[in-house]
Amino acid sequence: MPAKIKPAQGSPYARVLGVGGYRPTRVVPNEEILKHIESSDEWIRSRSGIATRHWAGPDETVTEMTLHAAGKAIADAGLAPEQVDAVIISTVSHFKQTPSVATEIAHRLGTGKAAAFDISAACAGFGYGLTIAKGLVVEGSARYVLVVGVERLSDLTDLTDRSTAFLFGDGAGAVIVGPSQEPAIGPTVWGSEGDKHETITQTLPWDVYRDGGRPEKYPAIRQEGQTVFRWAVFEMAKVAQEALEVAGISAEDLDVFIPHQANMRIIDSMVKTLKLPEHVTVARDVETTGNTSAASIPLAMERLLATGQARSGDTALVIGFGAGLVYAATVVTLP
Repeated sequence: MPAKIKPAQGSPYARVLGVGGYRPTRVVPNEEILKHIESSDEWIRSRSGIATRHWAGPDETVTEMTLHAAGKAIADAGLAPEQVDAVIISTVSHFKQTPSVATEIAHRLGTGKAAAFDISAACAGFGYGLTIAKGLVVEGSARYVLVVGVERLSDLTDLTDRSTAFLFGDGAGAVIVGPSQEPAIGPTVWGSEGDKHETITQTLPWDVYRDGGRPEKYPAIRQEGQTVFRWAVFEMAKVAQEALEVAGISAEDLDVFIPHQANMRIIDSMVKTLKLPEHVTVARDVETTGNTSAASIPLAMERLLATGQARSGDTALVIGFGAGLVYAATVVTLP
């Protein structure tokens, strides 16, 4: 008779216990972007809602930004670093293929021998990481998990590309996921539409850049703006609605809506399509932070809590979507 595997001894549920963020010190207004493209501040604001963004300096690396945000999240959760059992870093802008930046973060934070790995899911990366962390806590492989979204997208921005030069910013957002005696992270509605993978992509793969005699332009992010906009507006509202339904939550039950901070027009369209009541606080961090991809949701969450626009215990719908095309949406109780 085959041996029986002992069942998992995890927590009944998981929740977000703490949040932290880091924004680089340098603030870049639209006027600086306009030195490189023919446009106007009014055009940028009307197209994206972005007025400023933060760009990292030489010492504000992916690693250093992550350490700042992670330290804040650990402290906010009331934990010590050695209590963190796993570290998940979502990023597309850590340029070392191996080892993962998560292993360095785990070591420098002083976690001991925490499991550590990176994931690449672009602007849905935080949602993917949150889902994995929840599974680890409930399954019993970890008690406390650090999830970080971090980007230095200024390194992948073509300042002469009129369609993307104004979009991207840098920063890191982190949360701690741990045990809960009641549901506080809903089921995740996630997926991908790989037939659209060329709509947001890096202009050149690293090997082509290497073997092509180092072309004049460094690899950067490009996107088919109108295609992505239509997809986000029409398809992601459906995903957000599904996330509400599987969590047993209605729009009336929501306190906060934290969508990926890609574009103010997309955010406003989703609010309208979802018919969110006026009492729901909507994150619009994109105006001063720009699109920080995997970092955008935790950064927006941290700011809402820090400014008192959202409160501990509020029910929030979060949704990320981007290159791949990938998406992830869930309902969470704010820490």
